[in-house]
Amino acid sequence: MEKEYFAHETAVIDEGCSIGTGTKIWHFTHIMPQCTVGQNCNIGQNVVISPEVVIGNNVKIQNNVSVYTGVICEDDVFLGPSMVFTNVVNPRSAIVRKKEYQPTLVKKGATIGANATIVCGITIGEYAFVGAGAVVTKNIPSYALVMGNPARQNGWMSEYGHKLKFDVQGIAVCPESNQKYLLKDGKVTKTEG
Repeated sequence: MEKEYFAHETAVIDEGCSIGTGTKIWHFTHIMPQCTVGQNCNIGQNVVISPEVVIGNNVKIQNNVSVYTGVICEDDVFLGPSMVFTNVVNPRSAIVRKKEYQPTLVKKGATIGANATIVCGITIGEYAFVGAGAVVTKNIPSYALVMGNPARQNGWMSEYGHKLKFDVQGIAVCPESNQKYLLKDGKVTKTEG
């Protein structure tokens, strides 16, 4: 039976993985046991996906990213070049803490920029945008733009990746998609019409 995904000849895919149709896995990448990788993903070179990680559909993982056990990426997530996940809060080489892995959830459509660091045990909301080099230590709301070390919110982003400018009624319009957004009680939601 022919596989329904592409893997470069230098990629290593361990037994027990599930890889969706149309996914592309590039040079020197290692997909470890019991991973789930969705359909139409693009996994760059020198990526490691650790055991039991769950990757949704249409996820783009750029070069030199390690996705450690405990991480879940929902559909349409973008992981920028050399960004970093952690899975233990207080690692020590001589102390085994595999039973202390903390989960990290990256929700649908979120973007994590190049060289960002995501400390474990948090949730990054839908369509949130983590700027390049940011160090994320706490949960990020949906549509939030965060930057810096430690990461601080610096606005809101549309689903198309544009910074939103809200009027006095709390309405913003994405300049690319013309989708409308409402800012109310410190939360952004996409509106109909």
